[in-house]
Amino acid sequence: MTLFTLEADTPAGTAARFCRRREKSCLLTGGTCTNYGCNAKILLDSPFELIDGIERYKNLCVDKIPSVDWTALMNYKRNVLKDYPVMLEKIFEGLGSDYFKMRGKILDAHTVQAGDKKITAEYIVIGTGERAKHQDIPGSEYVHDSREFLSLDKFPKRIVFIGAGVITMEFASMAAKMCDEVYVVQYNDRPLGPYPKKYVDRVVEKLKGDGVKFCFNESAVKIEKSGETFKVSLKGGAVLECDYVFEATGRQANVDGIGLENVGIEFSARGIKVNEFMQTNIPNIYASGDVVDKRIPRLTPTATFESNYIAEYILGGREPICYPAIPNLVFTLPRIAQVGVSLAAAEKEPDKYRIETVPYGKILLFDCSNEANNEFTFIIDKENYLVGAAFYGSEAAALVNYVTFIINCKITGAQLDKMVFAFPTQTYGVYSLLAPMLSGQKLFG
Repeated sequence: MTLFTLEADTPAGTAARFCRRREKSCLLTGGTCTNYGCNAKILLDSPFELIDGIERYKNLCVDKIPSVDWTALMNYKRNVLKDYPVMLEKIFEGLGSDYFKMRGKILDAHTVQAGDKKITAEYIVIGTGERAKHQDIPGSEYVHDSREFLSLDKFPKRIVFIGAGVITMEFASMAAKMCDEVYVVQYNDRPLGPYPKKYVDRVVEKLKGDGVKFCFNESAVKIEKSGETFKVSLKGGAVLECDYVFEATGRQANVDGIGLENVGIEFSARGIKVNEFMQTNIPNIYASGDVVDKRIPRLTPTATFESNYIAEYILGGREPICYPAIPNLVFTLPRIAQVGVSLAAAEKEPDKYRIETVPYGKILLFDCSNEANNEFTFIIDKENYLVGAAFYGSEAAALVNYVTFIINCKITGAQLDKMVFAFPTQTYGVYSLLAPMLSGQKLFG
């Protein structure tokens, strides 16, 4: 069998990504997540998370709040990430894989052009991912995207964020601790639309307390440059002056220039259409990850799950893909996480779900690093199974992964009661409160 993966964008870096930005291009093994996405973000975020935790003890037992040396932090990030592409290429070599570090284009159902090479394959897997999409307004050439932000040599003193989705809210959480002025421009009054409004509102209020100014129900209509200063004109007439303009108003699938038209593969602006076996309308050509037209969250672990499924299917599997509950997380300060049935969906069907809100920070403050607003929400079905959860707090990432096991394995309250967890930890707290809830008890409200 010959398997050729076209520009895959999985976290393991199963092939290369080609990126282009204002006449500049780069090829880095490992794709977006490894080089200029998730890994870079969490490396840069970590000291801000620590500072945010220390700030909770200000005027209580801490006198001095440290600051971030951005230049040193950026050098640290580059030093940590620089070896990953080489390491991944060595892994390919060790697996006996032929690896072509060049842009690929499908010529026919079994042939890919890679540079001056024509490669034949029994199966082709497309994993070209997505890229930033920008508004077509005067001065759009001055905006920056996430890749550029994550490689900033010097942090700007004044910054305007256009759009209030995941990327902006994460970066604004860092900028709030670095900038003199931070503006967020959002076309409606609802940042982070897919996440629980009550927790999003708390993040917004915290950012406002840190000096971030939100311009809701607004949009940028023009950007002008004057020396080193930029002026962002808004629909309502306001003009925001800044040193850096960042835009994150959406992403688009990388379906252009890879030869989909040559074989008649069906695609749209949302991505490549696939069936329940991740096949395109050309049966031996598959697609995986963010380039797929889907409603499943476009996340690194989802791409991994899909790629593993495709490999199993090609090797003889016959079952259609079945997604488990997929946790997702916003790296704001503090974090917001959710998994399974959403709070908004559960509220629409009160006869089907029971919603339990746990004011964890208020009842167990000793256990959550003085995070008084720390809160959990559990969604339980009529059979007393946990089917969804949402978390607001610094440990949301660990907790959402913990309850994902409970949801996907359909663990009961009785089964939880037979387990022992480390104490004092928030996971123990979740266990001690969730076990009786899954046995039918209502503890709060």
